[in-house]
Amino acid sequence: MEIRRTTLEDLPRLLALYAQARQFMADHGNPNQWGPTHWPPEALLRQDIAQGHSYVCLEAGRVVGTFFFTQGKDVEPTYRRIEDGAWGDHSPYGVVHRLAADASAPGTGTFCLQWAYAQCGHLRIDTHGDNRVMQNLLKKNGFLPRGTIYVEEDPYPRIAYEKSPALEAE
Repeated sequence: MEIRRTTLEDLPRLLALYAQARQFMADHGNPNQWGPTHWPPEALLRQDIAQGHSYVCLEAGRVVGTFFFTQGKDVEPTYRRIEDGAWGDHSPYGVVHRLAADASAPGTGTFCLQWAYAQCGHLRIDTHGDNRVMQNLLKKNGFLPRGTIYVEEDPYPRIAYEKSPALEAE
């Protein structure tokens, strides 16, 4: 597998991956994370591509996954307020959002998370409380739950996760 920046030519494939992901989540007890808002909207995907924050995962030249990634100091405004816990590392960090993978390519989610972590060595990510599949993926990849955050897109709380060498003793 390999990762590269998304191009506008990839957009139809991204839309298909996100449609599959919404259906998968609904079928596995998580109908509210992306379903009601038809998340993510095409305009946001276009913006991510234009800003260079959208990535695709390729297997044998075929797009099998996609995600948003950025990094820096306080790059995610919704992470400034965390409830029922605290971030464990206050250094600059990377953020992964909107991770979606084709079910025909096992290991895509892990590959994407490992690639993002290798870029910066400190990641934060969040997921819906009903998204057991993502929670298991994050735990399997060494992420620790840190508390609860809220996003603007909907009223559902999100479990915030973090992975950093500074947290390895926890």
